[in-house]
Amino acid sequence: MTTTLTELDREARMGAPGTLTTDREIRRISLADFGARRAEITAQLWAAATDIGFFQVVDHGISPAEVDAAFAASQAFFALPAEVKAQYPLKKGLNSGYEFKSQVRPSVGTADQKESFQLTRPHMAGLWPAEDEVAGFRETVLSFEAHCREVAMAVLSCFADVLGFPRDFFASVHDPADPQYQSTLRLIHYMAFPPEMLDVPGTWRAGAHTDFDCLMLLFQREGQAGLQVLPGAEAATPSAEGYAWTPVPATDDAITCNVGDMLMRWSDDRLPSNFHRVAAPARGESLDPRYSIAFFAEADKDAVIQPPGGSHEPITAGEFLLQRIRANFRA
Repeated sequence: MTTTLTELDREARMGAPGTLTTDREIRRISLADFGARRAEITAQLWAAATDIGFFQVVDHGISPAEVDAAFAASQAFFALPAEVKAQYPLKKGLNSGYEFKSQVRPSVGTADQKESFQLTRPHMAGLWPAEDEVAGFRETVLSFEAHCREVAMAVLSCFADVLGFPRDFFASVHDPADPQYQSTLRLIHYMAFPPEMLDVPGTWRAGAHTDFDCLMLLFQREGQAGLQVLPGAEAATPSAEGYAWTPVPATDDAITCNVGDMLMRWSDDRLPSNFHRVAAPARGESLDPRYSIAFFAEADKDAVIQPPGGSHEPITAGEFLLQRIRANFRA
């Protein structure tokens, strides 16, 4: 019997309203001296995750040079002619390959104004651009993906401590050597925004959504704003004026993190997966392209998401992810 995901209904009900913004604290948490400061870091991560669901980590161990190299590889790929990128099409249901404006959020029903290239290790056959198209692309993004996983597993190990799971529980179900591995690195390019689309209702660089995964790590570029977040409690009960979103600072040094739907389930809803979006520019704001890189820690396909408190029916991570993909991408 297939489990029906309440997350799908939640996204569809959310809708697009809300042009209000308000300041909320987006906490910056240092991961320096992780072993020695583990208890302190765990307390800070848990508090930030349960209060708003988003936080930023610094001193995370991924060097600025490596982040710059990943963004350079991303920009080089997206600068390729459309017919070249089209040679590496997205594999249905596998989060691997290139897509162009094909993601349609259930909350808004319109396509995100972006293109992306997704890397999921077991499914990359035939999807790597040639060396003469983007030199060093494969090595650069594979190395970056591996380092992203290390950071994600460190953060998730802290959550495992609080939830009463073995410390290495999440690492054991995010195994890059396993053919069932489905964590994804996504390179994202929000194209220069067309002036004629300013003020067009229902237009978003990325419509309101929650993430499918356990944990998302997002790398942004200084000055390329647009990401906005909404705490889950406020999404359920908007004020009379509608939803009030909080802009998340775009900086080169911090990784923006948020809890995803898989971890919300696994934690018996103690860790909230919150809505976020990338707003379209307003009049007077920059229409320039925007680049970001996201790592989604998605549990291996055969891992069973079974919350200890029984708040949700058990479901494999593979079936969970497939239902979310089907609801978010055009056929």
